[in-house]
Amino acid sequence: MKDEGIGPGSLLLSFLLGGVVGAGLALLVAPQSGEQTRRKIKELTDDVRERTNEYINEAKDKMSSVTDEGKGYYEEKKSMIQAAIEAGKEAYEKEKEKLAKG
Repeated sequence: MKDEGIGPGSLLLSFLLGGVVGAGLALLVAPQSGEQTRRKIKELTDDVRERTNEYINEAKDKMSSVTDEGKGYYEEKKSMIQAAIEAGKEAYEKEKEKLAKG
């Protein structure tokens, strides 16, 4: 059975969401005017949006990198298999010729 733990992406996202909820609650119960509270909530949401976009961009970059590595690995193995098949065909033809002569 495969043990799938919490990945770094899930951990980061959980941390961000927990921070947003905690900060939002702190702003709502803090003794401030409504205008100040709305401004702080807007700043907080802008900050969270920016961090989320950074996280998404990093994830996209990593996926692109992994995909490129996978393509390279596939092409490398594909050429090795093709070479092995060609070598097998040549060996078969040589053996066939030997049997035909003998």
